[in-house]
Amino acid sequence: MAKLLHPKATAVWLVDNTTISFKQIADFVGMHELEIQGIADGDVAAGVKGFDPITNNQLVQADIDAAEKNPLAKLKLKFNAAASGEEKRRGPRYTPLSKRQDRPASILWLVKFHPELSDGQVSKLVGTTKPTIQAIRERTHWNIANIQPIDPVALGLCKQSELDAAVQKAAAKRAAEGVVMSDDERRKLVSTEQSLEMDAEPKMPTSIEGLETFSLADDDEDDSDKRSDDDFADADSFFNLPGGDEEEQPR
Repeated sequence: MAKLLHPKATAVWLVDNTTISFKQIADFVGMHELEIQGIADGDVAAGVKGFDPITNNQLVQADIDAAEKNPLAKLKLKFNAAASGEEKRRGPRYTPLSKRQDRPASILWLVKFHPELSDGQVSKLVGTTKPTIQAIRERTHWNIANIQPIDPVALGLCKQSELDAAVQKAAAKRAAEGVVMSDDERRKLVSTEQSLEMDAEPKMPTSIEGLETFSLADDDEDDSDKRSDDDFADADSFFNLPGGDEEEQPR
């Protein structure tokens, strides 16, 4: 069920800008009629700026006009399609067929940027199974080389409010258990906008995996040259021919 935004500020605006009765305003904003009278007298909500319900898509002018003409008319909150579906979801999440192929990418994003989330939380957010999550965590998924992390909110697999709630719940649980988030984990926490602007991670061909630390040099040897200047021959000595000790005199 949709809820009114800023009920007290809305009541202030209705008192200041309409002739609707206190009872009608109280029923609409969920306050007592005496509180509305206190707002009109200046004893309640002093300094609160009015919140226009018309410009904020909560009321229409026609309803206000009808309520001003008829004291028995009731104001009705305007339906907001953007706010529908925000209530707690019950039962398993259904993922459309067109978006199921995007779930591995969203799982990889969640385990990378939110490692504090449990497999159960990830499963509820994107509608997948725990074995799939475990395979991506351990990088044993059959298509792991071609998966790029993508924010599940950007893919439409979950809402930002649901992701934020899951992250806050996981962080509170870790704090209660005495687990402190490391600096590396804290640096990985990025917003949806930042994650979408990040470049894709470079892929390493499977044929050379494991060779990134290979070197032909001995690890025990130092790469720097330790020879002294005496070990190098003088450049002029390369032009001296073998012979006696005395140099040949020119004729």
